Amino acid sequence: MTDPRLISINDYTYSLPEERIASFPLTERDASKLLICKEGNIAEDTYRNIASHVPDNSLLVFNNTKVMEARLLFTKETGGVIEIFCLEPHEQYPDVTTAMLQKEKVWWHCLVGGASKWKQGQLLNKKVIINGITETLQAKYIEKRSGSFIIELLWSQPELSFAEILHYAGAIPLPPYIKRAAVESDAERYQTVYAHYDGSVAAPTAGLHFTEKTFSDFRSRNILTDFITLHVGAGTFKPVKSETIKEHEMHAEWIDVSKPTIENILSCLNKKIIAVGTTSLRTLESLYWLGTKKSVAGSQEHEESNERIPQLFQWEAYELAKKEIPVTEALQSLLLWMIKHQLDRIVTKTQILIAPGYEFKIANGLITNFHQPQSTLLLLVAALIGDKWKEVYQYAIENDFRFLSYGDGSLLWKAND
Repeated sequence: MTDPRLISINDYTYSLPEERIASFPLTERDASKLLICKEGNIAEDTYRNIASHVPDNSLLVFNNTKVMEARLLFTKETGGVIEIFCLEPHEQYPDVTTAMLQKEKVWWHCLVGGASKWKQGQLLNKKVIINGITETLQAKYIEKRSGSFIIELLWSQPELSFAEILHYAGAIPLPPYIKRAAVESDAERYQTVYAHYDGSVAAPTAGLHFTEKTFSDFRSRNILTDFITLHVGAGTFKPVKSETIKEHEMHAEWIDVSKPTIENILSCLNKKIIAVGTTSLRTLESLYWLGTKKSVAGSQEHEESNERIPQLFQWEAYELAKKEIPVTEALQSLLLWMIKHQLDRIVTKTQILIAPGYEFKIANGLITNFHQPQSTLLLLVAALIGDKWKEVYQYAIENDFRFLSYGDGSLLWKAND
């Protein structure tokens, strides 16, 4: 595996006209255009027919994270507005789900608009009507960190979880390149139809095109489906500002994968495994490297004081590649570790950066939208299909495809697969 640290981000750019960025979704989810790139050939269709482009008995892996209403607006007594954007839980919580289920108070890493007008320790109040009862949501500025603020959020109704509080008090956070305020329809359309676990601040947008009919079509062709969870962080929009990738710090995101899903992936290694979205792909590949770490540790592994698996760091895949652990062995090692600790799920963070030079271990294909120039998501696409990415994106520009979160998408097969 070639180390991509010396890649110049200037080699991964293209001209994206403003009018190509979709501000709203199409009326029908599966009416979006679908570009198919297979064996070097480019074709197009719509998502309505995607099942016909996936081999029978394949496995599609979806990300069932749910976008939380992460934007909170508080008005000060002076009339000034403070905007709090909830990024991720404070490190005192073992995972996102635990934090979302907190009652009466919670600590959160946040971005704060108007922070200079908010004194440390000062309480802000927001009135919210919940089930006919007026609730006061309070926000307390705890401390400033590098890149975020620690905010304590408090409420009085003890039966309400933080997820429920956000649902009533917050707003869906649209991506920064969608130059409009969120409207009522975004609450539905900026979620996949299978969204389940609260925790993301951005949608796994490849999944926005799928409908109940799509899943019915998959079943009729014996195409298997399964679900992982990766909670998408705001770092997904973080531009690469350094000249080479070596200086770019990849964002870490929470993943949650069940034991039956890992077993399902293991049983399908002789079939085509397709990640629906870059988040699903990063999770699938992370499972291999987490398993590789366990396989390498083997019998020398010390008894751990807790049952949480260590996170996967940005460059670990490229360092672990020298071990050449077979995929089957890696996944089996992961499962054995889970059995040993009586775990039903793997819950940890992944910081994996997939760029040209990366060798895919599990995924054969990727369903994804079109991504921004000079982004880590575009690097991931280029890692999968090689220099063909330039032709794919040029085709999409010239043939009126819509770009980014609410845009059209593609089915990309791994080069030489």
